[in-house]
This record gives sequence, structure tokens and C-alpha cells, in this order.
Amino acid sequence: MNRPFSWPDERLVKAAQDGDVASLTTVVMESQPHVRKFALSLCASPQDAEDAAQEALIILYRKIGTLRASGALASWMFRIVRNECLRQVRQLVRRGEEPEAGPEAASEPSAEEAVLHRLEARRIAAAVGALPRDQRQVLIMRDVQGLPGRTVAHALGLSNAAMKSRLHRARTTLRQSLAAHPTEGDPHP
Repeated sequence: MNRPFSWPDERLVKAAQDGDVASLTTVVMESQPHVRKFALSLCASPQDAEDAAQEALIILYRKIGTLRASGALASWMFRIVRNECLRQVRQLVRRGEEPEAGPEAASEPSAEEAVLHRLEARRIAAAVGALPRDQRQVLIMRDVQGLPGRTVAHALGLSNAAMKSRLHRARTTLRQSLAAHPTEGDPHP
């Protein structure tokens, strides 16, 4: 039976932790499709996802010995990928850049629309960046990346209720922040 998220079994992970190179190679190879899929769901662009997946697999290879429970490989890798994707977003925000636009952009907006879009994107990015880290993570994973609530809760090590509470607080804070600093010409200040 082919399960969508069947990770390497615990015995293989344990052997890799004990230094068996063949087991470690197998663990990395079997984890790769899952890590890539998760990175694609989190990162702003396919290139960012590929970079995050590669970094996560390198960390897996180098630090598998630090994994506390051999059965927790999937959760551990999700956290690593999530952290890599968030690190990339923080770098973009710090540099004042936007994530790469995908090839689906069909027509070019006018220069005025492009400027307004960039200004609004920067305003939203600044407001999201000002959220507390725990709220920002939930908001990005749930609302920006569109991940299901259970996936977000699992990846962050939260109960569904805790994830929903953080998401509610993040949305409320973001809404208040954006309302306090409306865009020029916004008909709803």
C-alpha cells in the first residue's frame, strides 16, 4: 500500500543515528520527496522551495544523531523545512524585496498599479513581520501558504485548538495594524 507520507521506518532511522552510512543514505533518499513537497507548499517560489529542501536534507544528513526519537523524523524534518522557508521570508523582508513572481503572471500591470502593489505588499509584509514569531508562523503557513489547519498544528507541534487561537490572534493583530496605517487613497481607512 502506497501512503502519501510514509517515512523511513524507525529501525532504519535508528541504524542511521548509530552511524550506518548505508542506512543514513537510505533515510535521506526516502525523505527527499516528502521534504520537497512540504517545502513547495511553504516557500514563496519553486527555487526557494528547492533551496529549503536541500538545506533541510543537509541538516538531516549532518545532525540525524541529534534526533531524540527515531519515530519523530517527519515532525523534525517539517520543523527544519519550516524554519528554512521562514528564514528566506525574513531575508526578503529585511532586504525590502518581494518573493519571486511565478510564470503564471500573464499580463504586465501598469507602472502605477505595479508601484501601488509593491507599496501594499511592503505594508503587509511589515505588518506580518511585526507579529510575534509564534503568530507569524501560523499566519504564514495557514493564510499565505494555504496549508490545512491540522498540518500547521502538527508542523508547529501544537494542538488544533492552540493553532486556531494563535491564528485568530495573528489575524486580529494584523487587521488592527493595517487599519491603523491605511494606504493612501484607501476608501476604508
